[in-house]
Amino acid sequence: MKYLEILFRVVTILPMFLAITLLTGRRKIGELPVFDFLSLIAVGAVVGADIADPDIEHLPTAYAVVLIMLLHYIYSIVLIKSRKVAKLLTFGPVVLIENGQFVKGNMKNSKYSIDNILTLLREKDVFDLNEVEFAILESTGQLSVLKKSQYKPITPREIKINTDYVGLSIPLIVEGKIYKENLERLNHDEKWLSSQLKNSNIASEKEVFYAAVNTKGELYISVGKEKSSSLHELRH
Repeated sequence: MKYLEILFRVVTILPMFLAITLLTGRRKIGELPVFDFLSLIAVGAVVGADIADPDIEHLPTAYAVVLIMLLHYIYSIVLIKSRKVAKLLTFGPVVLIENGQFVKGNMKNSKYSIDNILTLLREKDVFDLNEVEFAILESTGQLSVLKKSQYKPITPREIKINTDYVGLSIPLIVEGKIYKENLERLNHDEKWLSSQLKNSNIASEKEVFYAAVNTKGELYISVGKEKSSSLHELRH
C-alpha cells in the first residue's frame, strides 16, 4: 500500500514540477536568473521530501508547489512591468574589462578572479587580452566580449563579396556506424563511402569515429585520438 501511495505522489506532483521548470524557459541552469534558480531548488526540496517520506501529508505539499508556481508567475510579471523593481531583484551587467584594462573594483564586487575571466574569454575564442576592448559580465553569468576594431574579422558583406550557401553537415559515420539513410539522401551508397575511406587510407568504417559531408560535398573524416599530444599546458 505504501508503494502505491508513493507512485500516486510521483504521478501527481511531477507534472507540477515540470510546469515550473517550463516557466523558466529553454535555459541552462547556469543561465537562470536568481529567483528562477531558487524556485527550482525550493520545489525540488518540497517534491523530494514528499516522495521520499510517505508520512508527510500530500495535499500541503501540492499546495506548496502551486504556491511557488504562483509566486514565480507574479514575480515574472512584476519584472516585465517595472524596470525599477527588476534592477533591485536581479543582477545587472557588470563591466570587467574596459578599454582593454581590468576593472578591479567590479571584479571584487562580482567575486570574479583573473582565472575566472580568462576562462570565460577562452570560451569566447579569445586567447590574447590585447584583442579585448570591453568584457561585460551579464546577469546570466555569461561574458560578452567586444574586440578592438583591428582584431574584428572582415565580413564578406563589408568587402562586397558574394558567398555560397553554407548549411549543416550531414553525418555519415558516427562511432563506426554508417548512417545509411543519410547516404541515400545524398544519392550515395556504401560502395562510394568505402572508396572515400580508402582514399584516406582507412580500411573500414569501424575505424572512423565521425565522418560527415558538408554542403559543398566535401567529406570530413576523424578517426579520433585517445588523448591530446599538445605540449602546451593551460596555466595562467
